[in-house]
Amino acid sequence: MSQTIKLALGSIAVTIGVLALKFWAARITGSVALLSDALESVVNLATAIAALIAVRLAARPADAAMPYGYHKAEYFSAVIEGVFIVVAALLIFHQAWQGFAAPQPLSAPLEGIVISVVASAINGVWCLVLIRQGRRLQSPALEADGHHLWTDVVSSVGVVVGLLLVLATDQPLLDPLIAALVGLNILWSGTRLLARSVGGLMDVAVPKEQLDEIRAAIQANAEGAIEAHDLRARQAGKATFIDFHLVVPGAMSVEDAHAICDRIEAALKTISTEALITIHVEPEDKAKHSGIVVL
Repeated sequence: MSQTIKLALGSIAVTIGVLALKFWAARITGSVALLSDALESVVNLATAIAALIAVRLAARPADAAMPYGYHKAEYFSAVIEGVFIVVAALLIFHQAWQGFAAPQPLSAPLEGIVISVVASAINGVWCLVLIRQGRRLQSPALEADGHHLWTDVVSSVGVVVGLLLVLATDQPLLDPLIAALVGLNILWSGTRLLARSVGGLMDVAVPKEQLDEIRAAIQANAEGAIEAHDLRARQAGKATFIDFHLVVPGAMSVEDAHAICDRIEAALKTISTEALITIHVEPEDKAKHSGIVVL
């Protein structure tokens, strides 16, 4: 079992435990804000399951049906997470509106706050694990799950602070107001996640820093060639797709041109071990005198 799948399974287990704690806190207090926090954890569970499915799919090798691999499955998972986050925000707005219409005094608020703090601490530790490991393993699904959990932690902290204010001021209307603010924070997080994930599905280019590193590797390892042009690079989960045209002297043998390509590919693999590289070799009359000039 791969590490990404183990982490995805861990997310499901952690989320179930946190969900139980938050609903317990909401039930004993009658707080709309704590209920909104618990509703977000329901979404967390759904997205953790989506992340597990995505990383299992993304780990599958390329086949006849998917010759370029299943890497984009993780972006689909991240899009689903973004949609669920937005739905959670709408549910929270509904609960907040009901709280404004009929504000209710809280019962056992201190016990509920303690339970919420314990749940938030568990979430906080786990989201840091997911974000760090997601970046290390180049897993958009795990990293998205970690960022989603972080918004949950921030929301929970806001809820706890708000409930303490309710206790201090004896103003029950602060409870649904806090729930509405939690909803706004979640909505903002969901729209940002959707934007990032859709970019991955649309073959957005790799970051400029990584593209510069790719250019430098090509230039440093293309001795014997004339230039490289029409360089393109995109990211899909762990895989980096790189393609470009390599111009070589017209009299160069196929064997020598192939040796240059092998050298470039080996250098690019040090930048991204999952790089999928396509090099189109051209004779010197195809030179554009632009792009990457080989010194």
